[in-house]
Amino acid sequence: MQTLVVPLIAQLPQLLHTTQGNASWVVTATLLAGAVATPVTGRLGDLYGKRRLMLVCVGLLVVGSLVCALAGSLAPMVIGRALQGTSMGIIPLGISVMRDVLPPERVGSSIALMSSSLGIGGALGLPVAAAVAQNTDWHMLFWGSAGLSAVLGALILLFVPAAPVRAEGRFDYAGAVGLAAGLVALLLAVSKGGDWGWGSADTLGLLAAAVVILLVWGAFELRTRDPLVDLRTTGQRQVLLTNLASVVVGFAMYAQSLVAPQLLQLPEATGYGLGQSMVVAGLWMAPAGLVMMAVSPLGAKLSAVRGPKVSLLAGSVIIAIGYGLATVLMGSVWGLVVFGCVISVGVAFAYGAMPALIMGAVPLSQTAAANGFNSLARSVGTSVSSAVMGVVLAQMTVSSGGVTIPSETGFRTAFVIGGAVALVAALVVLAIPGRGGPKPQPAAQAAVEAPAETEAVQVAGDPSPSGK
Repeated sequence: MQTLVVPLIAQLPQLLHTTQGNASWVVTATLLAGAVATPVTGRLGDLYGKRRLMLVCVGLLVVGSLVCALAGSLAPMVIGRALQGTSMGIIPLGISVMRDVLPPERVGSSIALMSSSLGIGGALGLPVAAAVAQNTDWHMLFWGSAGLSAVLGALILLFVPAAPVRAEGRFDYAGAVGLAAGLVALLLAVSKGGDWGWGSADTLGLLAAAVVILLVWGAFELRTRDPLVDLRTTGQRQVLLTNLASVVVGFAMYAQSLVAPQLLQLPEATGYGLGQSMVVAGLWMAPAGLVMMAVSPLGAKLSAVRGPKVSLLAGSVIIAIGYGLATVLMGSVWGLVVFGCVISVGVAFAYGAMPALIMGAVPLSQTAAANGFNSLARSVGTSVSSAVMGVVLAQMTVSSGGVTIPSETGFRTAFVIGGAVALVAALVVLAIPGRGGPKPQPAAQAAVEAPAETEAVQVAGDPSPSGK
């Protein structure tokens, strides 16, 4: 869903009969909706059932895809993309379900595999979307996503068991509104600051509003009985530093996926561009996603033997090495494939370790909410990365054929920043205490904490209740 509209960005003003600035809301709406929905759906999953909320997310994805498939103007397209964004909460919900229903020895490898699947989805989404957009009507992208989402919902109904509902209390509506307002102000300023001007009244006003709203929201959450986000748990050293590392790793991961396609598509006449079409450039990016999934079991084994902290540290260092290679290999297509694959190895190690570190420090009743907040931290990192890399490439330019394009120095600077940020992530990881990782729960304690399953269903081929 995140890469689905990338091949259409240049054509969106004509397709939707609007301006380039307004068309950018097709991307921004998904970002904002996903950031707001992820922690909210995580808390709802803890309260009312993770599997149930996964199905809600899939339903929103189907509806959003259908709205986009029928759209012919800007407003319905933005609404549909926002609905698609709200489905992002399925990721922390799925990770949390694994902790509840899988044998302990399978949790680490399963989480690592799911986390790495994000990479292959994004990597394959770009060339597939480009091929469809170039050879058929662009609406087919959304008809296809609606169909795939419906299949996903059916598979969840058939094969994903309902996890025990462990949390009690009421949903914090005021906290949800406050967090949404603060996040929208922050991410809107970060994502649109390049267009509006970083010193403009709109950008500075939104940043100031975000600081004030989030401070007030934090004070409220500390005083409320059933907070949306338990800030005392989130403030624990292991959770806090893991979330901070997630912001930084998210920045480093996204920088490569933002910069490399531009370098691939610049004309060879520039002396450093590689002259690939959108479809071919997307295909060259795909191996990185495949490598990410292939090495995820290695990261899980490392976490099992040495702890997820070591995996996160190794991932951060490998990402930094990948960016170091980028400054040397950026002159060829194969060079970009190599350093992209190296970075993907690091991302696979890091993304598989983060949820394990979080779940090793929070109660079972808060796993979905805590993972949702961790996913939000990664989203903030990718948003800041997009803004920073956009500024770097926009400021360091040359003129080619009467067109202003990013310079070779700009690309090198972007890669150096990515590597430096990855090293910062490694330093943050070093400060995380212990090994981390989910702690096994005694059966007697689990029986006391887990109330009767409220959404038990029969799993196909399994005569026992799925919530068993």
